[in-house]
Order: sequence, then C-alpha cells, then structure tokens
Amino acid sequence: PFERIVDEVNVERDRSRPPLMQTMLALNSTPGVPFALRGLAVEPLDTPARVSRFDLSLGLSDQGGELGGGFEYSTDLFDRTTMARLAGHLVHLLAAVADDPSRRVAAIELLSPAERQQVAVELNDTAADLAAVFGGGGGSVGAEPLLHRWIERQAALTPDATAVVGESESLTYRELDARANRLARRLRRLGVRVDDPVAICADRSPALIVGLLGILKAGGAYLPLDPSYPSERLAFMIEDGLDGVAKPVLLAQVDLLAASVAGAGARLIDLDAAAGPAGDADNPQLAPLDGGAGADNLAYVIYTSGSTGRPKGVMSTHRGVVNRIAWAQRAYGLTPDDRVLQKTPVSFDVSVPELFWPLVVGARLVLARSGGHRDPAYLMRRIEEQGVTTVHFVPPMLQAFLAHLPQAGLDRCRSLRRVMASGEALPAELAARFHELLGGAPGPAELYNLYGPTEASVEVTAHRTLPGPARRTVPIGRPIANLGLWLLDPELQPVPLGVPGELYIGGIGGTGLARGYLRRPGLTAERFVPHPLGRPGERLYRTGDLARFSADGEIEFLGRTDDQVKLRGFRIEPGEIEAALAGHPAVREAAVVTREERLVAYVVPAGPGPRPEAGELRDALRRVLPEHMVPADFALVDALPLTPSGKVDRGALR
Repeated sequence: PFERIVDEVNVERDRSRPPLMQTMLALNSTPGVPFALRGLAVEPLDTPARVSRFDLSLGLSDQGGELGGGFEYSTDLFDRTTMARLAGHLVHLLAAVADDPSRRVAAIELLSPAERQQVAVELNDTAADLAAVFGGGGGSVGAEPLLHRWIERQAALTPDATAVVGESESLTYRELDARANRLARRLRRLGVRVDDPVAICADRSPALIVGLLGILKAGGAYLPLDPSYPSERLAFMIEDGLDGVAKPVLLAQVDLLAASVAGAGARLIDLDAAAGPAGDADNPQLAPLDGGAGADNLAYVIYTSGSTGRPKGVMSTHRGVVNRIAWAQRAYGLTPDDRVLQKTPVSFDVSVPELFWPLVVGARLVLARSGGHRDPAYLMRRIEEQGVTTVHFVPPMLQAFLAHLPQAGLDRCRSLRRVMASGEALPAELAARFHELLGGAPGPAELYNLYGPTEASVEVTAHRTLPGPARRTVPIGRPIANLGLWLLDPELQPVPLGVPGELYIGGIGGTGLARGYLRRPGLTAERFVPHPLGRPGERLYRTGDLARFSADGEIEFLGRTDDQVKLRGFRIEPGEIEAALAGHPAVREAAVVTREERLVAYVVPAGPGPRPEAGELRDALRRVLPEHMVPADFALVDALPLTPSGKVDRGALR
C-alpha cells in the first residue's frame, strides 16, 4: 500500500533527498499565448531558482515549433561539466531518433567519437614491457615468463638470504630451491606433466611453500585445499579437479585429512616428508620438461563458489601471475629488506601475490600461523617481531585490526609501509581511519585499494588512498599494466563517463585472464565472451559487477548485477547454499540473502511433518560447505515471496 511505502521512505530515507522521487521530466506541449493587459506592457521575467527542488529535473516547452528548456540540478550531486555532457548525450539521442524513428533506443550509442576513444582506448592504454622489472644477472629465466624461474634466479643471486620464516622453522633461498627441486623430481617420477593439477592440503608452513614451488617446477598447477573445509567438499574438489589426470597426486600433511578425503582417487604423498631437507649439496637443476612449458600453461587452479550448487575451478596461467607480480614490483618496489606477511588462506587467490611476490625479489616471506589471519592481536605481534613492511587485509579484517590498534599501541606497527586492501568494497570511513592511525609517525604507511576477481589473475585495478576528509566512496582505481577494463551496456557498447555499466576485463594478448573453468565449457563460454571492441579471437571476462568511470578516469564500484555477495572477503554464491539446503529431506525450497553483513536463510519446510530446526540445518550445511557459507540465521516461512515474473523476490526478504 502507498501508506506503507511512504512510511518506509520517511523512516529509512536520507532526509537530504526528496522523499518520493529524485528526477523529473516536465513537458509543456501547449504553445505559449502572449499575455496582455490594457494600458500595461507585459513581458516574461526569468526568476532563477536558488534551490533545486529535485536532484535532477528537465523542463521542456514548445517554443514555436522547437523544444526549449533547461536542467535544474543539485550542485551537491552534479557539476556543470557533468550536466553539459548529459545534455550533449540527450541531444545526440534525440537527433538519432529523429533521423531513424524505427531504431531501438537501446541500440543508439550516446558517445561521441571523442568520448568513445577516451573510455574504450585512452583509459585502457596500459601496454608495458615488464620483462626487466626484476633486474638482470644471476642466471637466465628463459624466454617464457614462468613464475618459478624467477624464484630460481633469485635463489642463485642470494642463496644464503632468508626466504621463508615460519613459526618454528626458516628456510634460506638455497634450501627452499633445493627442497622444491627434490620434490619436483619425485612428482615427475610419479607422472606429473605440464598442465596437470596437483592437489595440495597443508597448514601454513615452510613445507607448504616448498610444495607449491615444487609443483610449479614439475610443470604442474597447484590445486589448494583448505584443511578447514568439510571432508565432503574436499573430496569433491579432488575428484573434480583431478578428473582426467593420468596419474593424479595429492600432496598433504596426512594428519589433516579424513580417510574419505585421502582415498578420493589420487595417490597420497606425505608433504612433510617430501618437502624435507633435500640432501643435494649442489642442488642440480631440473631437466627440461618434455615439450617445454610456456607462459600460457597453468600455474594454479582455485575453486570458487558456484551459482549452480557446486564450486567451480578457475584455471590461471603463469602469464597472468607474472604480469600481476611484475606490475606490483614496478608500482611499489619491494627490496630485499622488505618483510611480507602471508596470512591469506592459500585456497583464495589473494594469497598468490602474497606468496610469490617477495620470493622473486629477494624479500622475506613471513608466515602467519594457520587461523592467525582472524586474530588482530596475534597479527600485531607477528608484525612487530618480524618487522613486517607489507600486508594485505580484507576490509572487515582491516577494521578489526584498526579497532585493536590504539589499545595495543601504534608503535607496534611502526615497520608497516604498505597495506593492500581488496576482497570487497573499502568504506571511505575505514580509509580515513587508517590514515588517522597509520598515515603519520611512526610510519607513514600507505593504503592501496585493489580490485580483481579470481578469473583475472587476482587484482586488475589499483587506487592509492590519500589522507584528508573522507570522500563519498573509495575508487577501485585504474587498470594495471597490460590489462583493460570496459564498462558496457546490455548492447555491449561503452557507457559514458559517470554512467553505470557492467565491468568487463580484458588483457593485451590474453594477459591476466584465466583460461576458463575446469571442464566447464558452457560456463566458460558464458563468462568469457568475445571482445566486442577488439580483434577476432580476443576475449573479455564478464564480471557481473556494476561500476562507472568518474570524471578523472578512476573506476567506482557500485555493486552486482546478480545475487553474488562478498562477506569478509569471501565470494559467495547464494545459489550454492540454497542448493545444499534444498537437498535436506525436510526442506522444500530456500532462499539466502545478506542482512547487516550476515547470511540469512529463509526455508520452506517440505511437508506437514516435523519442521526442521535451525541447528539441524546448520549442521547439515557444515558437512558440505565451508564455515563462511553457513548462514548465521534461519527463518521458517510458509512460502517465499515472488516477483510478478515468478522469481524469488529477494528484496522483500532483506
């Protein structure tokens, strides 16, 4: 009812905005009639408005066969340049309609040739030769940019420098390289070949780093398994990820795996034993791989939540990873004196630059204990003890870290120089709080907002935040080297500056894009689409994210086009949770939404029998889903609300 709508708007709305509508078009199609009074001269008097009644309004009137009028707008929301651009697009649209009235409005491009050149070409002019970023000398890395070759080169340059620091064990670059070579030789003897995924399950430790590097040296691609995941999910990832591999291998710290997982169709190798001291005094190099290995071979396969009810494996190549790390080195310049904290679970793509960036430049990789990434007090101790200079946070964890910092003491983080934030939107207030606490003495530390999906070799944009008054939003920035971002409308045409569009990612020569989804050709074709503005054969990844270009060319993230959500940095498809709930015998259907940073499940019972309890449903989900995908709250309902088209009305559930 209208009264309910008004009541909700009045209670929840921003009172600085009009309550019922923000934009208005007023068309006066009645020709003006001269107004005359006997004995008086009468003429219209323009009285300019000093206050905008709406956010934006356009008044038009018939002026003797022509339309005339003007915009009235809030200067708190729009500037003159934006309005001039909007007026130009309107005139262009009207001219196109007049020229061809049968043409679909959606098919009319609003951009002028100069604007199209700007948003489609100039803002994506990112071509860069990053081959020399890591410097010369100390052994060849070959013609192809393979990640492990750069680490081998660094081991030859600084063999006695500390490479990895765990809780109770450290490795020099010589020891790391030798142990990884030993493991790689064993993997090859077991039949691992180029592009073969090799599953690996381990707590965060030097043995894990040896395992990852050994898999890459053998020519394989590592497939990380989080030990905290339910055994059913781990078994699925092993069976799905290694299906088709001639001689599948699972590297694991065996005490972490249930029997059902250890026997999931792969040969189990004890990682702690295989990653132990190499015993090769001269550390012989590996023989060349059969057929060679190139930059477009796989480096890793990481599983993400799937909207169809099962997770999907994203296949990423050496080319994309090396480009991402080389760009970061050129932009931020790690040195051998830097200490990088590795705390992101290896099953998430953000861990990739954390793991390998310091190792290709001779810096020190400092490992947080497993589970330590959720404990601000522990992280502060680790930062202080090891002199950590570079760390990554998802915004919710950064908020918890900063909340704990004043009582712990700012001096404990005096070593910090670079803090990267990604995984979900960075609130402007949080960025301002960071600069208030860490932007001055004893730092100053810098805060960078990064953005990127798993399908695009981790981050693809970057923005350096600056101290000062909190801005309305924090941009995700501009594309990194050799990557391009296009904001397109439903007709796959570029949108103007300031206009929301769906974000598509492309790379020069394919750089930065994943190969696709493991054995999911239909889903790969749906998300990796032909480049509408590029050369034949070029692809774009369709992110499903909404964004817009600001006037200065920076990109602002606006939200999603679908139901996918991000919570505490985790990418979650509600459809996967709903499918798991629907598999419960006491559930007929379910819908999952987010409310106040929590997952909430609405469940329709299957029949007149006993109604399912929240604890029962939660336990059932924990057997198949990781903890971050288990809803915090459950509500039993007789039916789910539907839209007029018959779909679940998620807005009515929030």
